[in-house]
Amino acid sequence: MTERDDRTELVEHGQLFIGGEFTDPLGADVIEVVSPHTEEVIGRVPHASEGDVDRAVAAARRAFDEGPWPRMTLDERIAVVTRIKDAFAVRHEEFARLISAQNGTPYSASVMVQALAAMMAWDAAITVARTFPYEERRDGVLGPLLVRREPVGVVAAVVPWNVPQFTAAAKLAPALLAGCTAVLKVSPETPLDAYLLAEIVAEAGLPEGVLSILPADREVSEYLVGHRGVDKVSFTGSVAAGRRVMEVASRNLTRVTLELGGKSAAVILPDADLEAAVAGIVPFAWMINGQACVAQTRILVPRSRYDELAEAFAAAAGALRVGDPLDPTTELGPLVARRQQQRSLDYIRLGQEEGAKILTGGNVPASQERGWYVEPTLFGLVDNSMRIAREEIFGPVICLIPYGDEAEAVRIADDSPYGLSGSVWTADTGRGIDIARRIRTGTYSVNTFSLDMLGPFGGYKNSGLGREFGPEGYGEFFEHKMIHLPAGYREA
Repeated sequence: MTERDDRTELVEHGQLFIGGEFTDPLGADVIEVVSPHTEEVIGRVPHASEGDVDRAVAAARRAFDEGPWPRMTLDERIAVVTRIKDAFAVRHEEFARLISAQNGTPYSASVMVQALAAMMAWDAAITVARTFPYEERRDGVLGPLLVRREPVGVVAAVVPWNVPQFTAAAKLAPALLAGCTAVLKVSPETPLDAYLLAEIVAEAGLPEGVLSILPADREVSEYLVGHRGVDKVSFTGSVAAGRRVMEVASRNLTRVTLELGGKSAAVILPDADLEAAVAGIVPFAWMINGQACVAQTRILVPRSRYDELAEAFAAAAGALRVGDPLDPTTELGPLVARRQQQRSLDYIRLGQEEGAKILTGGNVPASQERGWYVEPTLFGLVDNSMRIAREEIFGPVICLIPYGDEAEAVRIADDSPYGLSGSVWTADTGRGIDIARRIRTGTYSVNTFSLDMLGPFGGYKNSGLGREFGPEGYGEFFEHKMIHLPAGYREA
């Protein structure tokens, strides 16, 4: 590791945010945050210990069981969460820049993907909360029923490094509005932006104990997930980690929502406009430098148009500007860690061994003397049985897969252990909608790519359990209670 560049401000925090207050950690371990561009230390924060988790869960437990937060009116909770959202909006550029410095997201994309999208998630949750059916009357077989939705309790929210504030908002906003209390566990790669959130929360008026924010590694995360004081785990991460979360949480029958990986297919039909398809797909194939679970990492093209599409995609990928993520002209930055760089390079080697052809990229950029960079890489003539087409690489490595007819395109798109996202590109929107209905994936777009936070987001198959966003995601933070009423009862 080199000495820190004079241009880089070293960010240091000595305390943890537990129960709404900054307090000294119980242990002495420190997380060093390293720039993926310079490979220099740009920040230091305490590494939360199991004892710190105990303190955070105990505070959340007291706040839920005895405190005012779950007993406040919905309007009172909305007022507090709105203050968080508004303060986030004011500081969104600060969030964007800090996240880019930590995980390599190009700042030009980070403003929207990392910051404004998170603010929109807070806002969308408020919209959903206002009209959610917290109680409803039903006519039962044996008499009238009252069905209530009550907050699930203490939530352990575990978020990854690729979109740390967006995933935090996806969990915290609905949990808090529902009346839950929470412990947010953030990744050791991206803990610095969490301190901005803690500052905002501390000023927003959350009662004591309602929220704690802990940076820690997997071992401490596992301790939190398995804690007897936790009622609900909301996790975003890899399939392997999700399986472990589910296993550990099952010991206490803790409720679990998992948002996991993807290997999403963008299907280009023969009648699609070439320029529109390439322009629409490329930003979302290589988004966050390929480190996005919803990235369109398999591009399915008709054999009849393979050559022209291969040429167009290779040209567009090869033209992506690679460099410093904080440079506003950069379109592809470094991967978050050396291990992720090596993972991508290993898959590039594997793809060549499997018989796929590199159309562009495939190496470390010669222009970058340091940093964890990999060129935007496009493989052509990929067979869907190859590992590069079946396994989530989480790097800037995309597969171009030829197909014959529409039925084969649907079969290839569905032939995956994942089912998180996808898109179809065609001159016939109705035909595209038909394709969308046939493919087993949780989120799908026709002639665009989008993730609307007023609708449900989540995956089929290995891509997860449960949903985030919309009333479906909001409902994940409630228990359902049925109250039998006496026959003939009428409310006064």
